[in-house]
Amino acid sequence: MDSDANGRTRPRAGCPLGAPGRGRRLWLTALLGVLVAFGPLSIDMYLPALPLLSKDLHAGTSVTQLSLTATLLGLALGQVVAGSQSDSRGRRGPLLVGLGGYAVSSLLCAASGSIGALVAFRFLQGLAGSAGIVISLAVARDLYAGPELTRFLSLLVLVNGVGPVLAPVAGGQLLRVTSWRGVFVVLAAVGLVMFLAVLAGLPETLPRRSRAGLTETLAVFGGLLSDGAFMGYALPQGLVIAAMFAYISGSPFVIQEIFGASPQTFSLVFAINGLGIIAASQVTGLLSGRVRETVLFAGGIGLACTAAIVLLATLRAGAGLVDVLPPLFLVVSSIGIVNTAGSSLALQRYGHAAGSASALLGLISLALGAAAAPLAGLAGKDAALPMGLVIAVADAGAAGCYAAWRWGGRCLRRDPRAPSEGKRTETGGCGG
Repeated sequence: MDSDANGRTRPRAGCPLGAPGRGRRLWLTALLGVLVAFGPLSIDMYLPALPLLSKDLHAGTSVTQLSLTATLLGLALGQVVAGSQSDSRGRRGPLLVGLGGYAVSSLLCAASGSIGALVAFRFLQGLAGSAGIVISLAVARDLYAGPELTRFLSLLVLVNGVGPVLAPVAGGQLLRVTSWRGVFVVLAAVGLVMFLAVLAGLPETLPRRSRAGLTETLAVFGGLLSDGAFMGYALPQGLVIAAMFAYISGSPFVIQEIFGASPQTFSLVFAINGLGIIAASQVTGLLSGRVRETVLFAGGIGLACTAAIVLLATLRAGAGLVDVLPPLFLVVSSIGIVNTAGSSLALQRYGHAAGSASALLGLISLALGAAAAPLAGLAGKDAALPMGLVIAVADAGAAGCYAAWRWGGRCLRRDPRAPSEGKRTETGGCGG
C-alpha cells in the first residue's frame, strides 16, 4: 500500500491481493504471525527438554546446544534462498515447499538416535522453517509501507509473541506425558497444519515477474550489504537478537541446573519474558507515527544495553534467581522494540526486493545468534556468568555500532544506488 497526501494508506497498483478488508486483515495477521513464529516454535518448545535430551543422548552441555546452533544456521541460510526465490517466483510456491520440508524434517528429528543425527536434522528443520519467517515479512512489505508497516509488524509480533509464551509451557507440559521426541512430533503437526492453511488461505501478493538469475540475485544482496542505511539498522538489530539467543541457549541450564528450578518453573519464567516482548512491540506499534521510528529503535537499544549491564553485575555478585529475573526481563522485552522498529526501518525502501531484504535481515540476526548461542554454555551447566557476559557484550556492541553509524558516519556508508531516506521504492507489485 502507498500513502496518500493525508497520510492514509491505499493499495498499490498491480497488487494481486488489493486492499485487505478488516476480516481479511485479521486472517492475514494470524496466518503471517504464526509463520513468523516458526523460529521461536522450533527453538523454544524443546528448551525445557534440553537437560533431559542431553542425558538421553549422552551428550555434554555444549554439544547439546549445537542442536540449537544448527537450527539457527539453517534458519539463517534458508532465508537467503527462500527470500530471493520469493522475489522472482512469487510468495506461495517457496512457502509451501518450506512448510512441507519442515513437517518431514521435524519427524526425522523425533526419530534421531544420536546427537549427531539430531544436529543434522535440526539444521534441515531450520532450513525449511526459514521460508515461513522471511516470506511472511515480504508479504507484509508487499501490502504496507511507512508507519502502517510498523503497526502491522507490531500486530505480527503480537501473534508471533504467543510462540515464546506458549511454546516452552507446552514443551514443559508435554514432558509430563512424553519424551523430548514427542515435542518434534507436535512440531511436525504444526508444519502440516500451516501447509494446509497457506494452500487454502494465502493468495499470491507479488505479480508474476521474470526469474532472476544468479548474477541479479548476487547484485541485490551486494547492494543491500553496501547500503549503510540498511546495514545501520540490520547490524545493531542482529546483535540485540544475538543477545536473545545467548539467553535462549543458556537460560535452561542457568535457571534449572544452577538455580534449581523445575522445567515447569523455567517454562513460566520464559513465558513471562515472552509477554514482555509482546507488550514492548505493541507499545512500539502504538507510538509509531507519533514518535519517530529511529527514536524508538535507539531507545530499545539503550534499554537492552542498560539492562544487560545490570544483569551481568547481578550474576557476577552471585545473587539469587529473584534478583536476576527483573534485568533479564528487561533484556528480553527490549527485543520487541528493536525488532519491530528495526525491521520496519530496514525494509522501508526495499519494496522492490522485500524478500531479499528480509532474508538478509534474518541472515545477519540468526548468524550472529548462532555464534552467540554456544558461547553461553562454554563454562558448562554449573556457571551462569558466561550467559550474562555474552548478553552484555552483544547489547553493548549493538549500542556502539548504531552510535558509530548514526552520529559518526564512518562505520558504514550508504550505497548511492539505494533509494533516498525519505523516498520509498515504488517499482513492481504490491511492495515495489
